[in-house]
Amino acid sequence: MAAKAKMRALIAKGMIGQKPKISKGLPAGSILECADNSGAKKLRLIQVIGYKGRLRRVPSASVGDRITVSVRRGRPEMRKNLFQAVVVRQRKCYRRADGIWVQFEDNAAVIITPDGEMKGSEIRGPVAKEAAERWPRIASAASIIV
Repeated sequence: MAAKAKMRALIAKGMIGQKPKISKGLPAGSILECADNSGAKKLRLIQVIGYKGRLRRVPSASVGDRITVSVRRGRPEMRKNLFQAVVVRQRKCYRRADGIWVQFEDNAAVIITPDGEMKGSEIRGPVAKEAAERWPRIASAASIIV
């Protein structure tokens, strides 16, 4: 019964379905571009939300993961603050179920609110299909889905 309630809560937050196995290319401390128009430019990955790891293993994120970031460059009121974000692009190549390998030219994330709404109103650049399937609100704002 508790599992059904947890699943309903995830669907209500905007996360739908299970995440496929993707190569994790963003360890904690990575610098990402901010792909939306929220006012941030550069983000530093602090923690992967929902990560359960091992002693001394660095948490890593991949496309579609919800992460905690700090704003390194951007508007003064946003700098040095913590926000939640979703990874929409990664430079490390990963394999899709149909056999093709996907790789982007930069690492990028979109800042979201704790309930899963986007902070900005538009997304610059392409968004990975895996992130768009898992986060429908990001998919509706994306101009290109690869």
